[in-house]
Amino acid sequence: MSGVWVFKNGVVVASYAALEARLTALGWERYYEDPSLFQFHKRGSLDLISLPADFAAFSSVHMYDIVVKNRDSFRVVDA
Repeated sequence: MSGVWVFKNGVVVASYAALEARLTALGWERYYEDPSLFQFHKRGSLDLISLPADFAAFSSVHMYDIVVKNRDSFRVVDA
């Protein structure tokens, strides 16, 4: 994955476990419909975050999707 995830509180994401903890804290719930994807849904919203099951396949496109759906909590910086 190119670049670095930086949260407003300084936490850097290096795994899906870390990302899941952060998204859960923001009100996202894990969605288990498709085992080939790592997905999250926000109650009261139509938004769905879909990520590849393999963290190694996580790319800037996925990162952008998360940032757009959580504008107040994430920002992307070029490291």
